[in-house]
Amino acid sequence: MGAGWELGAVAGRSLLLCAALLFAGCALGLRLGRGRESADRGVLAWLCYDALVHFALEGPFVYLSFVGNVADSEGLIASLWKEYGKADARWLYFDPTIVSLEILTVVLDGSLALVLIYAIVKEKYYRHFIQITLCVCELYGGWMTFFPDWLMGSPNLNTDNWLYFGVYLVFFNSVWVLMPGLLLWQSWVELKKMYYKGTSAGKKFQ
Repeated sequence: MGAGWELGAVAGRSLLLCAALLFAGCALGLRLGRGRESADRGVLAWLCYDALVHFALEGPFVYLSFVGNVADSEGLIASLWKEYGKADARWLYFDPTIVSLEILTVVLDGSLALVLIYAIVKEKYYRHFIQITLCVCELYGGWMTFFPDWLMGSPNLNTDNWLYFGVYLVFFNSVWVLMPGLLLWQSWVELKKMYYKGTSAGKKFQ
């Protein structure tokens, strides 16, 4: 009874921390997007949350991996990764593939998210170039995180527990597939509009 309650409390704290980051990211994004159309406000909310996750959660994970490992570490962030490690054991110890991808995610994806936020707020011409680049990086990271393990029969993944499989592995990681996919589609539509607008304007001067 006591052990079960303690495990539930750890899971609750981890989910609460994720919810707090989501709330902070959405609040900041909506504030930055005041006066803009609803689609861009939603994108900014997502990007602020995305950047917070990369820097506030994944950044400490990289640090813990270099000074030791998550399994032997203490603290709020360590407890969150220990909880996630129940779903994917590679996050508990120094896995070269995971740590390499997380370094790329923190440094490149986190920085691109900040640049994209700036580009949207300031209406910069390079907005969709950065948006496409970030989305491809996010999708690549997700692919390389899971596909190598799937090829080996998923020895590190816990697929028997509904919370670990359904929530931690499927739901949380699917968000980083769905949102980049939607942003890629948005960039496609906007670039298509720009192309036809430029083509129409060019014909007027012929």
